[in-house]
Order: sequence, then structure tokens, then C-alpha cells
Amino acid sequence: MSEPNVPPETRTTKAEQLAERYTAVWMEPDGDRRRKAIADVWSEDAIHILQPTQEVYEAAAERAVNPTWQVRGHAELEARVTSAYEDFVATGQMAFRTRDGAKRLGDVVTWRWEGVSPDGEVLGAGLEFVVLAADGRIATDYQFVE
Repeated sequence: MSEPNVPPETRTTKAEQLAERYTAVWMEPDGDRRRKAIADVWSEDAIHILQPTQEVYEAAAERAVNPTWQVRGHAELEARVTSAYEDFVATGQMAFRTRDGAKRLGDVVTWRWEGVSPDGEVLGAGLEFVVLAADGRIATDYQFVE
């Protein structure tokens, strides 16, 4: 899904729009709207792979378990997004927002995001690296939590 004839500013705008739509999914309180948004953003058999924080890696190493999470398809994505929403957003602990600077190169889009407290303190951050399917939805989603 390369876009060789699309000007860089158009690719940037589309990348920023995808990043905003993606982040909105994680903030959506209504289950039906969240489910529809997941279908709009990710392809039906999309893979979401989460690389957790260093602290999680260290705790996992002590227990000899793999801390990387992987889900596939809309149903598993919905469970993953709903869990994050319930753990962080619904509790009022934090909200998610994208940072400026989303970029697209060929079929790859990257952007950074933050988890912020109600008073605006940055509590966590991460990098999204996604590979797009031919229809423009996300096929593979690599989430790096910093």
C-alpha cells in the first residue's frame, strides 16, 4: 500500500488522523462505539503486540515467563482495549493522548502517545509502530510502552 505519488504533507495528515482515531478507541466509554471503532481501525485478523515496561520485563524474568502480550482479531482486540479502558481510563487514573509527529513511510505509520493524570502529569508513554493492510486499516500493531 505504498503511496509514492502522495505529497509528504498528505501522508503526515493521514498518519496524524490514524493516530488520533487509534487513541480515541482506547478512550471510548461506550462498548458498542468502541467495537465499531476497532473494526474501523484494525483489519479483521490484525495482530496487536505489546512490549511492556522494563519493570514488567524484570518481574517476568524472576518468574521465568514471557511478558509480551499478543492478541489477534477484533474480539481479542476488544478485550484488550476494554481491559485497558477499565483499568486506566474508567478509574480516572489516566487518559491517553497522542503526541505530535506521526509519520508514514510506505505501509508503516509511527507515533508516540502519553498516559496523563487528571492534573496533566505524564504517567507513562509509548511508541506505536503499525503496518497497514491494503485497505488502510492496521494489520500489525507493535506497541512499545516506555
